[in-house]
Amino acid sequence: MSSTVWWEGAEKTRVLIAPDSVCGGNKPGELLTLRHPKSENGTCFLFNNEMIQELQWFKQSYGSWFLGDYISEDGSLYMATPVDPVFILLPIFDEARMKKGEDLGKFRQLDEILFVEGYPGYQHLLSLAEKCMEIVCQTQEVGSMKFYRLDNSKVLAWLSCKVYCLKKSLPELDKNYAAQDEKQTLIDAVSIVGEYLKTEPWLKLLYDHLGYFVKS
Repeated sequence: MSSTVWWEGAEKTRVLIAPDSVCGGNKPGELLTLRHPKSENGTCFLFNNEMIQELQWFKQSYGSWFLGDYISEDGSLYMATPVDPVFILLPIFDEARMKKGEDLGKFRQLDEILFVEGYPGYQHLLSLAEKCMEIVCQTQEVGSMKFYRLDNSKVLAWLSCKVYCLKKSLPELDKNYAAQDEKQTLIDAVSIVGEYLKTEPWLKLLYDHLGYFVKS
């Protein structure tokens, strides 16, 4: 639990439960409003130490926090959950390539891709996108400029890896999964990953890609 200033501009004491890596370092984090990758609704994320954390807020009807010698009358609680930035950036890169039918779409520079009207927070993710998005993109270099285009086959390979890693981890996190059929655990893993994917096209494509293993 952190009692440090964990975002720039914080005026009141708030309670945050987060990994130590979020609150470490000398610089306060930044609160960014980004589109949720599934719902597209504006969602609050904490960006710090090149990590994106989804913020969730909880509050009971009555309650306060005792923080050392200080009493915070606001008994609310924030929880920061790490999110792989590829999930956050996937729909933005998908739109930016302007794919139509069989056309694979356009290669574009990162500053173009991350210019999202009404969401200036994406501009803060430029260096992060440069580090993480090649795993799901084709790239081209022209002189000192680099261009990116989302690649469906790379996206599906990455998503499949996420699903199978999660399937392997679930029995270790919850003993109920250890006694569960492997097929059902795989379906559950897809469902969890699907919380950060649009049904069209990615969740549908993922089910099609894993169809034999999910249905057999």
